[in-house]
Amino acid sequence: MKLTAANIRTLKLPPGVTDRVFFDEDLPGFGLRVRASGVHTGMIQYAIAGRTRRVVLGLQSALDPGKARATAQKLLAQVRLGKDPTADKAHARVAAAETFGALLPRFLRHQETRLRPRSYVETVRHLQVNAKPLHGLPIEAVTRRAIAEQLAKIEEDTGAITRNRVRSSLSAYFTWLAREGYIDANPVAFTNKTEEKARDRVLSDEELRIIWQALGDDQFGAIIKILVLTGMRRDEAGGLLFDEISPTLPLITLPPERTKNGREHLVPLSKPVLEIVRALPRRATDDGTPLEHVFGNSAGRGFQNYSRGKAELDARITKARHGRALEHWTLHDFRRTLSTALHDRFSVLPHVVETLLGHAGGHKAGVAGVYNKALYLEERRRALELWGAHIMELVTGKPAKGNVVDLHGRRG
Repeated sequence: MKLTAANIRTLKLPPGVTDRVFFDEDLPGFGLRVRASGVHTGMIQYAIAGRTRRVVLGLQSALDPGKARATAQKLLAQVRLGKDPTADKAHARVAAAETFGALLPRFLRHQETRLRPRSYVETVRHLQVNAKPLHGLPIEAVTRRAIAEQLAKIEEDTGAITRNRVRSSLSAYFTWLAREGYIDANPVAFTNKTEEKARDRVLSDEELRIIWQALGDDQFGAIIKILVLTGMRRDEAGGLLFDEISPTLPLITLPPERTKNGREHLVPLSKPVLEIVRALPRRATDDGTPLEHVFGNSAGRGFQNYSRGKAELDARITKARHGRALEHWTLHDFRRTLSTALHDRFSVLPHVVETLLGHAGGHKAGVAGVYNKALYLEERRRALELWGAHIMELVTGKPAKGNVVDLHGRRG
């Protein structure tokens, strides 16, 4: 019989039969499998390469007979052209499981053996954090358009330099995927690379005050305060470990694998930042195991939610200023602001500022760096004490008092 809605309602199993396929007389291969349990499923049956195969179309209760017939006609037409819908379905199932995020760990293990520690950390951040919206997509579905849209969002949030660095990491990943046979071409290849312009944004005292006073009493707020007061890089502060904080000295020691230039970096802590750091709680997992990272979640990683934290902070600032947003600024502007203030306002010597910021160039570049191992630790401490006192005066409106030491060792 023809499998119409009316005819399907009349189908009954013969006595003693618990399972039978009723085939459509007008469309050979299209059938309805009827079970005694009452579960009926639409299907097609065909032979290819000497083997009989079946493809389930779905439960009869959820199928429109007309649409089921149209689907069956399409699939059986593919069979006549030599295609195998079963194989295509299996391929689609495999492809759906081979997502951007599922294949990423293999690539990262490959890169870990090839890259310097710092470069590897950057690659992990680019692909696990910046490219996270792509993680759930099957790798074959990550198009050039999808990548271009994500790169545009990254540029809007964190700037052209970050966009270009993420683009490079994505390109390396997709080149590896192509060589592994997952894709035929690198979709990053024809996306735009943005021209990088040197930023010269220096935050004013008023802008620093506005930003500070809009900070929340949360991890992001504490990180921003540390960045303002120390000039540390974002990931140096967000990835801070408790073991890197001296229990006796006002000092943070960053190991080479945690710094951009691959060298150990000492960060003296002024009184304001020391109070912030010492007040940070020691967190633990559900089973009571102390976490190594000062910030972040219980997964053993440092803080990651910079984009959301920055967006929420900007929203609070705009609201507090009755709809007037600050001129576009980034977290990296704090380093430039600190450097400018120490040079111009407090007359700190350039080599002290360079060392304070952890720069590998300048007075320690090339051969000079081999012989010049001076830490200038006391000079850096004095500079940061002055800067910390200045920031506290800005945000509290009260003049600094007590134990602030100027650059020449005089107490103020």
